[in-house]
Formats: sequence, C-alpha cells, structure tokens
Amino acid sequence: MNFDFSALLLFLTLGSGIIWLVDSLVFAPRREQRVGIDAGNEKKLAATEQPQLPLIVEYAKSFFPIFLIVLILRSFIFEPFRIPSGSMMPTLLIGDFILVNKYDYGLRLPVLHSKIIDNGTPKRGDIVVFRYPDDPSKPFIKRVVGLPGDKIAYSNKTLYINDISAMQILNGRYNAYGAGQMMDGASLRTEILDAIEHQILVSPNRLSEELEINVPSGHYFVLGDNRDNSTDSRFWGFVPDENLIGRAFMIWMNWDGKNGSIDFHRIGTIIK
Repeated sequence: MNFDFSALLLFLTLGSGIIWLVDSLVFAPRREQRVGIDAGNEKKLAATEQPQLPLIVEYAKSFFPIFLIVLILRSFIFEPFRIPSGSMMPTLLIGDFILVNKYDYGLRLPVLHSKIIDNGTPKRGDIVVFRYPDDPSKPFIKRVVGLPGDKIAYSNKTLYINDISAMQILNGRYNAYGAGQMMDGASLRTEILDAIEHQILVSPNRLSEELEINVPSGHYFVLGDNRDNSTDSRFWGFVPDENLIGRAFMIWMNWDGKNGSIDFHRIGTIIK
C-alpha cells in the first residue's frame, strides 16, 4: 500500500483546526472563569496570570497555520516529486526532484481530486504527472503526445499524429552516467511536436511497439521520452482527465544515489 501524504496532511490540518476551535469556544472560557475572570466586566489578567493552555491545544494552535499553508501550496499551487526511474531520460534523470504546477489544468480538491475550477487542459508536448490509471495511488510522469480526438500510431520507432510523422533529428550516441548508465550508447534524437523540440532516446536493437489508436474524449495518450524503456499508453491505455495532477516545469534538486552526489548543473533547470 502506498502512503497517502495528501490524506495525512488534510487530517492534520482539520484535526489541529478543530482542536483549536473547540478549545477557543468551549474550554478556554471555562479556564478563564476558574482563574477569576468576570465575563461581565473588563478586568484583565496580567500575563503571568493567564490560564495555562493544555499541551495538545498549544501544539494545535502552533501547527495549524503551518499545516494549512502547506496544504494550500501542495494542493493548489506546487507539489514536489522525485523521479525514480529512467523512463523519461534524457529529459529527466533518475534522482531528479521536480516541481509540478497544480493549477494549469484546473484546481482540484485534495484527496477527492474533484475539479472545482477548470483552468485549462494539457498541450501536446507537456510533461505531466498523473495518477496511474491501473493504480491511482501511484504517480506517473510522461509526455503528452495525443490529445482528445487524435489518431495516434507508433511504428518503427516513429510517432504518427493524425497520419503525419513527428520529425526526428539524429543527434548521435547518448553518453549516460550514474544511475542512468544502462542507457549508455542509446540513439539520442530530437523529436518535434507542434514545433516544440525535445530529446528522446531510442534503442535501435530492440523491437518497436506497433499500434494505431484513436484518443477518446476527455483522455490523453502519453509516452516516455526513453521510448524503448517506458511503460506508457502503448501498454496500459489512456490517461483520463480526472487523473491529471499537474505539469512538471522545473528541477529543483538532483541526487544521483549511484554516485552519491548532487548534480548542481541540473538544479533550476526548466523542464521542456
């Protein structure tokens, strides 16, 4: 079972807020009466005479604003993720820590994931984080190549959109390092989608996945940039709009566990 941090954060926010509210409305007045405050006059106690807050209320009062701010930021603005695999190489490497824009595709309620504000839809070429359709507790990251209504085909390592092939430019041999060493020697190519350029990896000696399919309304077809080492829409189907989490836009940290070091050159990189 995957740990649901969003549910825990919502629970902590609501729990601390309720404790603080109930104490303020019910128990705080009783404590004040016990130490001699008369509700009918304006007599004030000195700071040293103020009633002692119970420890749980003191913690709730201190942490509620923090929980609330984190909940708002994480649910509606930005959410951090870590890249665990090489399926998006060379764009994203194993150990990259990325930020995901949560409002580009509409604002959704935490935990329930219901859209409350329709703010836009993915564009072809966007790198999106979404809840894996076969197991929504798992976040996946891929590139959107097919929009609702598109005819998508993949044949001989080439992507076709509405019967037009996506242009590829050969860039030579890919020199991998660290945790992505297994892709050393792959074919590095530049792919062009709607005039947007991005790099992909292809393993010439591996068989190409062949398919032709139409993207239904409200769904998206996604591929990994590491085309022969990615479990994506070619294998499990489309991404429903309600599974979208947000658009990946920046690398804020990289920790290559194999090398045991930080790649400072990747910090602050804008994701394209």
